[in-house]
Amino acid sequence: MGRIVTSPMNDSPGALAKSYFFCGIGGSGMLPLAQIVKGLGAEVGGSDRSRDQGRTAEKFDWLESHGFRLFPQDGSGLTSGEQVLVASAAIEDTVPEIVRAKVLGCPRVTRAELLSQLFNASPVSLAVGGTSGKSTTTAMLGWILERAGMEPTIMNGAVMKNFAAPANPFASAVVGSGKVFVSEVDESDGSIALYNPTVAVLLNVSLDHKTIEELRALFGDFLRRADAAVVNFDDVDAEFLSRQCKKVISFAIVNREATLGIEPGTIVESASEIDALLVDRRTDVGHSLRLPMPGRHNLENALAAIAAAVAVGVPVHDAAMALASFKGLARRFDVLGTSASGVTVIDDFGHNPEKARATLRTLKAQEGRVIAFFQPHGYGPLRQMGHELAQTFAEELGPDDLTIMCAPVYFGGTVDRSQGSERIVQLIKDAGGKAEYIETREACGDRIVEIGRPGDRVVVMGARDDTLTVFAQGLLARL
Repeated sequence: MGRIVTSPMNDSPGALAKSYFFCGIGGSGMLPLAQIVKGLGAEVGGSDRSRDQGRTAEKFDWLESHGFRLFPQDGSGLTSGEQVLVASAAIEDTVPEIVRAKVLGCPRVTRAELLSQLFNASPVSLAVGGTSGKSTTTAMLGWILERAGMEPTIMNGAVMKNFAAPANPFASAVVGSGKVFVSEVDESDGSIALYNPTVAVLLNVSLDHKTIEELRALFGDFLRRADAAVVNFDDVDAEFLSRQCKKVISFAIVNREATLGIEPGTIVESASEIDALLVDRRTDVGHSLRLPMPGRHNLENALAAIAAAVAVGVPVHDAAMALASFKGLARRFDVLGTSASGVTVIDDFGHNPEKARATLRTLKAQEGRVIAFFQPHGYGPLRQMGHELAQTFAEELGPDDLTIMCAPVYFGGTVDRSQGSERIVQLIKDAGGKAEYIETREACGDRIVEIGRPGDRVVVMGARDDTLTVFAQGLLARL
């Protein structure tokens, strides 16, 4: 189905200004928030460096056709001090919109500040946190609540296929007419501290942008602020953090102390789906759970979504049944197709060790060589988690598999670029894996086409670059 996201809600969660201007409106975090703000009745304009560079033109054409006013990133879109500028806290003061906003006296908020204001004002709010799996779990939870008739507003970082339609191919947000707000929340910038959810979901605690100690503090506070905490008892840190919470609904595949779990020996997985018997240990009743997508991590995400829905009154059976029709997300183990030569191409958002490991394990659960193309999403993250990332590729892929890495994505700025992908490739080799560094993405594509053979699975991995999907589609066509 494709809910229209540009119609005002009946009950707006929080007061909005009349006009907003989004700097970087095409970004995965900005675009859905801009959709929600416009859906609530405000005027929305924006600019984006990608638009100025001619990238992903179809996205910006769609925005303009739906009433979003777009401008070059030269400050010309800001004309009144009454406009609210929505911009990243990290954006340079030299960006024309920032300069212009200061001259006009425009109020400025970050994406997280604006989103949290809307979220916290909603009568029922469900926040999904954790190092990995947030977008998938948010989409699953949103779909369950939609099927339950709650008509939720959903804020996601990826296109949700259940809500996408020809009229709205960029359905990373949904504006509902109910009183329920579902959103993924981000720990990487610390903004998770802004949210005060009715239900807080914690999927896992693992290394990404912050140290484990910092993550434990952020996630622990997040859980304690909520009326109910939904926690993964298979994650040692998450289980520990839940002990100080008022009310806990737990889930786990292995830990039999969890409220919702999986009956041992009932998991059946194929290349396209995973089935299991879900057990509600409060009543000792079993429920059939079928997901039309592979991977134990997706089974874990499903348990989290079901537990969160249960926390707001949805019966376990109804929640499980809803997920049988869950279509997944764009760029989350998104199988684009199999070429005439028998090579399957998969588009995936995996960009940190935990996400990459889940994707690679799902691939290795089936027969066939894996060619993993990885474009790092920045130089900073590569320095922070490069060693763990290299270990992931070395450990999860076999002697016949291959990792190919290009230079990290870079759209300008003053970031330190002294340590790049070459170091990670060498670390993979040092750990016993096979890897190649090829500087440009185009040359990586040539290499993949050169070595691809029937039965191979090529996975294109990376974040913060919408053109990766175009690259993956191009590979499929060439193969």
